[in-house]
Amino acid sequence: MKNVTVTMEDSVAEWARMEAARRNTSVSRLVGQMLAEKMRHDDAYERAMNEWRSRQRVYRSDGTPYPKRDGSRRPG
Repeated sequence: MKNVTVTMEDSVAEWARMEAARRNTSVSRLVGQMLAEKMRHDDAYERAMNEWRSRQRVYRSDGTPYPKRDGSRRPG
């Protein structure tokens, strides 16, 4: 494990102390857990986005025009 120094607003530090006490842990461990969760969330999002981007797209149309945004049909 690595030790780091974190700078934050006084109000944030007070919230972190109270939240850590509520969870029966230290501020250091609370911040570490929050960052680990953020990292897992971001990694999962990136994997899902890359999977979606790699999918082959198949666009099908029967030749009829798409409806206009206002819901009316285009003249054809």
